[in-house]
Amino acid sequence: MNGSPVTSGWAAARAEKWRVHLSGMEAMLKPVDEPLIRALQLDGPYRIADIGCGGGETAFEILRQAPVGSTVHGFDITPSLIEAARARIPPADRAIAFDVADMGTAAAPEAPYHRLASRFGIMFFDDPPAAFANLARWLAPGGRFAFAVWGPQADNPWVTSVRDAAAEAVDIPPTEPDAPGPFRYAKVDTLLHLLGRAGLDGLDARDWRGTLPIGEGLSPGDAASFALASFSSFGELLAKAGDAALQAAHQALTARFARHHQDGAVRMGACVHIVTGTRP
Repeated sequence: MNGSPVTSGWAAARAEKWRVHLSGMEAMLKPVDEPLIRALQLDGPYRIADIGCGGGETAFEILRQAPVGSTVHGFDITPSLIEAARARIPPADRAIAFDVADMGTAAAPEAPYHRLASRFGIMFFDDPPAAFANLARWLAPGGRFAFAVWGPQADNPWVTSVRDAAAEAVDIPPTEPDAPGPFRYAKVDTLLHLLGRAGLDGLDARDWRGTLPIGEGLSPGDAASFALASFSSFGELLAKAGDAALQAAHQALTARFARHHQDGAVRMGACVHIVTGTRP
């Protein structure tokens, strides 16, 4: 969800939706940055690449936490997201940069990176075996990576609550578990197998469980509007069904969110796999 590294129409549409709701999505996913960055083990000045960087929030946080002398380079396939990220770079700051690239196929740089990071940017490759083999070439020998991917949907009520509310008003098509999408690696062994085939080593997966603020500091009603508009294709399906369907789903979701409204925000549970490893 932090941008998308493929050129498919699905990914392009999802990335554009991300751009429109950028501030709310970044605020919602910010809690995942801490366990992801901790898993990078930034114990020295490194060259770090952020894969599927979206609007750049995670890349900037990595730079804030990295030792002096580190540099961060964010990559995303969506030009509008890269433009948004570049607009946030302070004048004359050469420690961070952003570029458009399909990381599943882009040629590795002459000087590989010491660290690769991705917050929800690796679940959308059209050809995962080839893409992960390519990412391995972007990582220097002895380098380390940390990728965040969503755990099982049942452990992520932030999205199941939205799906269930929408399903009360319209038919929600089933998802294909192996197709590009946010829950592609809910069964983390699938991802570990792909990374092992790519020649990466020392593989490990640990779960982070916590709560996410839906769109940050929103009322239950505003959080429902944000979620229906920005999560998956729920908003499009409801819009096609008409105003009555959208209103019914919004009412149902508002009631669900109201039970989780605390400290000025709707906070819903989440489960994230933090997957790490090295290049031999």
